Amino acid sequence: MTTLLITHPASLEHLTGPGHPERPERMRAVEQALADPAFDALTRKLAPLATQDDVSLAHAADYVAAVVQASPKAGFLRLDADTLMSPGTLEAALRAAGGALLAVDEVFSARAANAFVAMRPPGHHAERALPMGFCLFNNAAIAARRARAAYGAERVAIVDFDVHHGNGSQAIFWDDASVMYASTHEMPLFPGTGEKSERGEHDQIVNAPLRAGDDGEVFREAFESALAPRLAAFSPDLIIISAGFDAHRRDPLGNLKLVEADYSWVTRRLMTIAEKCSGGRIVSLLEGGYDLEGLSGSAAAHVQALMGA
Repeated sequence: MTTLLITHPASLEHLTGPGHPERPERMRAVEQALADPAFDALTRKLAPLATQDDVSLAHAADYVAAVVQASPKAGFLRLDADTLMSPGTLEAALRAAGGALLAVDEVFSARAANAFVAMRPPGHHAERALPMGFCLFNNAAIAARRARAAYGAERVAIVDFDVHHGNGSQAIFWDDASVMYASTHEMPLFPGTGEKSERGEHDQIVNAPLRAGDDGEVFREAFESALAPRLAAFSPDLIIISAGFDAHRRDPLGNLKLVEADYSWVTRRLMTIAEKCSGGRIVSLLEGGYDLEGLSGSAAAHVQALMGA
């Protein structure tokens, strides 16, 4: 089996306006990096459209309907200070969710060893009925619920190494014993959640906050001491990665000092854990990463590790 890459040109049509860090050029940078001959062995598929019912696996149905109805015909609609919709946003968001669902289907059907979904907008800040932090729909949460509903996964782990804490993922699964949410992130930083004391109703939330200036050595130690043992003990049937690359040293929205080798390392560690408990099943979803050089290099390192290269 090979690694599956899921993309779609619709992600380029989610426009956010001049100066916004979550911009179409992010996708162009990732796509250019993964067009290198080193990635010729990837299986590539286009992200399908998720339905409103699909998205409602993790979101309130009336919230989903409201987002669909709010889609502008022209110009921009501001959902909050950071989160915008343009005429192309709804399709991009539905295909980002659809790509996550397709990835789950492919790994559980053993047509792919693992998958990387390179789509935007990102998702991990979106709560059950609230858009936030560039995010409309929580793709990781939708994927986790798909694995439970369609494939009988008893336990799913979401591992988030974005520089920002995934408040939406944590909130959606706060009282769900079947889903572990485990995160490394910078604090204090937007959105302000992610203290070690935030543990969930079933002690299945694991937060390992880092401080501004922390580098790959500190990140690796936090992963090994706080996340890895808990993941192994939880023994998930699927690992979903919220793959944000904005903890890179070049990123303008964070203050951590990770480099490409750190993303390769953490990907391989997660693969080792997955081999022991989930048959190697990993679904990775693009989240943040706003310096184009740092994003492209880090995404390439991540996918090369998924490929076993």
